[in-house]
Amino acid sequence: MSTLANQLVRAEKEELARAIRTLLGRPLVSAHDDPAAFDLVRKRRGPLIQWFDYFCGWRLVVEPRQGYARLVKVRSEPGATRPARRRRTTRAPFDRRRYTLLCLCAAELLTSPVTTIGMLAGRVAQAAAVEPGVPAFEPVRGEERAAFVDAVKLLEHYGALAAMDGVTDAYLDDEDAKVLYRVDTTRVIRLLAAPVPPSRVADTWRGGTEEEAPEVGSGLRGVAGGGWERGGAVVGERGGPPDALVVEARYGAGEPSETQRALHARHTLIRRLLDDPVVYRDELTPAQAAYAASLTGRRLLRRAAEEAGFVLEERAEGFLLVDPDGIATDSRFPDDGGHAKVAALLMLDLLVTSGPVSAARLDEEAAELLRRFPQWAKAYQSDGGGPRLAADALEVLIRFGLARRTGDRVAALPAAARYRVDRAAVQEEC
Repeated sequence: MSTLANQLVRAEKEELARAIRTLLGRPLVSAHDDPAAFDLVRKRRGPLIQWFDYFCGWRLVVEPRQGYARLVKVRSEPGATRPARRRRTTRAPFDRRRYTLLCLCAAELLTSPVTTIGMLAGRVAQAAAVEPGVPAFEPVRGEERAAFVDAVKLLEHYGALAAMDGVTDAYLDDEDAKVLYRVDTTRVIRLLAAPVPPSRVADTWRGGTEEEAPEVGSGLRGVAGGGWERGGAVVGERGGPPDALVVEARYGAGEPSETQRALHARHTLIRRLLDDPVVYRDELTPAQAAYAASLTGRRLLRRAAEEAGFVLEERAEGFLLVDPDGIATDSRFPDDGGHAKVAALLMLDLLVTSGPVSAARLDEEAAELLRRFPQWAKAYQSDGGGPRLAADALEVLIRFGLARRTGDRVAALPAAARYRVDRAAVQEEC
């Protein structure tokens, strides 16, 4: 093979790897927001579709004319580590009310290509009034309008809505604000990533039997019903052998064969490696552990990592995928961008050097940190600030797979050994 041909092959592999990591970091890539990234995904869409289907069982939809690509990611089990966040200054996670309004807004937007904020609010109020288990929407209340605006702004962020006249924030202070929107109904539909359609999930009524539950709502409006425990069945797949709905939707009807079980183990294991900062062997299901230990499984894990441009670290305790360029990284640690992450690094040093400690000890350490640096972390410089900072820092460590809490004891996990605190740098930062 000529030198030019080798260079072309190498360039194709590098582009494919970059596109894979781009979609992992941003499952919805828009030509409007990032033309270069979308052009890369569009250019390599064939190999990308094959890669995600083969290694993860995820579906990739690329719409060149409409200018977006959507990676339909589903997890092996539902998780709350990556919540939707408000697009306003606080960037706080969505609460239950905002998720409910988001689903109702998305369902109502499917009815018309053009709407106004007042018309949308009215339709959401009507839907909430007739949907069992959903609290009434009262736009006369400021907190209700704020939750509604957060839902609408998230839809704008994803390109499902575009303001043609006016700004959404105007609705915060004025229920009669005039905002005109253009609706991309196709993109609204693409937002829901679920292996099982909501309309096919049997309801389990909280406090009653399945026979006492009302009929399943259709589509996104049905997901908003707060009285059903349908979340796990809609948005995730179980880590063990596939349940009947998932088998039928993904692997074919009937009792899964050994080949199907192996395929499910591969998909769920690689999904976890791509989604989670670190995966420990003691957290794997028996099927995943057996697959990871097999010759075929180890070969495919290494191949998946290489083709995506990751470095696979395989140790006795577990697995870690490292992205040298940080393209697939949606949250970083260490990171001085948040007070909780700075405190988490200091607490991690304590956990590594002193072994398992009590939660009360972490509270004391956080309170002492606030006393030493009174001009730092102003949001925590109040009564009860130490325990709040300790709780937020511990949440960071747990989310990154660096610590585990059992009862009242907190212990560092093996991946914590990768980090070492530069106390001079921390003191300078504080």
